[in-house]
Amino acid sequence: MKFRRAKREDVVDIVGMLANDELGQIREDFKNPLPDKYYSAFENIDQDHNQELIVVENDEKKIIGTMQLTFVPYLTYQGGVRAQIEAVRIREDQRGMGVGEKMFQWAINRAKERGAHLVQLTSDKKRPGALRFYEKLGFKASHEGMKLHL
Repeated sequence: MKFRRAKREDVVDIVGMLANDELGQIREDFKNPLPDKYYSAFENIDQDHNQELIVVENDEKKIIGTMQLTFVPYLTYQGGVRAQIEAVRIREDQRGMGVGEKMFQWAINRAKERGAHLVQLTSDKKRPGALRFYEKLGFKASHEGMKLHL
């Protein structure tokens, strides 16, 4: 497997994975051609040095996974940096084969390289399998998250 920053031409594959679950089907607008708003979002992410949109390729150079890392500098922890892992998806035919575990190992190492002292993530409570997976990797449900949709 190869990990690399996403390119504009990867956006269709990424959005396809984001849309390929019960919640993603509601949230995403995956059609051909892909709406321009996805390409605008990609440009914003790609230009921000605290954002890393990552894709994972198999040996045949096919994209089989994606995730977004956000590095958040802040004043607490003496000017620390925390790494936020979001939008983790694995292509449907690759699930259950250890890809997710390798992705998280890579993401944790990347966070260390960037000087982060903490790695955090959020997961929808409607994804109990994902929550169990994250706990198996050593993540703890230490805080209660809240959202306000605008």
